[in-house]
Amino acid sequence: MTVRSVIAGVGSALPERRMDNAELAATLDTSDAWIVERTGIKSRYIAGDGETTATLAIDASRKALADAGVEASEVGLIVLATATPDQTFPSSATKVQAALGIDDCVAFDVHAVCTGFLYALTVADSMLRSGAATSALVIGSETFSRILDWEDRGTCVLFGDGAGAVVLRSEDGERGILATRLHADGRHNDLLFVDGGPSTTGTVGKLRMKGREVFRHAVVNLADVLGEVLGAAGLSTADVDWVVPHQANARILDATAKKLGLSPEKVVVTVDRHANTSAASVPLALDAAVRDGRIKRGDVVVLEAMGGGFTWGAAVLRY
Repeated sequence: MTVRSVIAGVGSALPERRMDNAELAATLDTSDAWIVERTGIKSRYIAGDGETTATLAIDASRKALADAGVEASEVGLIVLATATPDQTFPSSATKVQAALGIDDCVAFDVHAVCTGFLYALTVADSMLRSGAATSALVIGSETFSRILDWEDRGTCVLFGDGAGAVVLRSEDGERGILATRLHADGRHNDLLFVDGGPSTTGTVGKLRMKGREVFRHAVVNLADVLGEVLGAAGLSTADVDWVVPHQANARILDATAKKLGLSPEKVVVTVDRHANTSAASVPLALDAAVRDGRIKRGDVVVLEAMGGGFTWGAAVLRY
């Protein structure tokens, strides 16, 4: 039998504070209608005092472990995807490890912005299949609200905070991750970036984006990588039960589905209530679709994302 990395459990966490578009319109030259028409976003969650990337990741991880019926002591690997860590070092993954009471395991962060969860999932899958561990926590967690320019309506309306986590276990059988594909192209740095960093300015900086150019690249790259990963798994779009995409913009989701000939009903959408939560968006959407019963055991599920760098990637799995 083939050893695969199976998603044994899912979990997510959101900050307490929910911010709707009307609240933004009170301080910005924007409106609920303007935001919804261009992005599909109606609300987002914003981290408050005491809520950090690590605390959200810990909460999501505990829920995923409970869902999987796995004890924290069984976890041999933690890979946390984030562009907004609690500290420059050590990794936020080690904070999760300590909070869960795990004395010793492999724990590190992965930084690929919105594609981060796909990068983390691919790394964990490779390590599980190599025998480096038998159980892993793969997490996407972000507090993008802390790197936003709240006077820039072109960016601050798009993002929110949150975390999602999955428990992976090595199992023999038909279920599990069937294929993954990752890409990066650093030539497009100036289209989506944060204007700061420890090695350049000594400050964190704020997010900057050229939205139209990002949109154009996103539709092409996501359609290409979805076709690529399905081909690697020996599948076609007709075999796909659900697509769980990065929740950047409703128009990107619609355009990508149309380009692939996928029914919109097969696309899991949470951008309306979560906004873009970067590396957290795919596991947040996956958790939502599992919890409400849409995604069931045995379904063929495709995960995909694109983010700053540019980075992009996809995974196909039998849930």
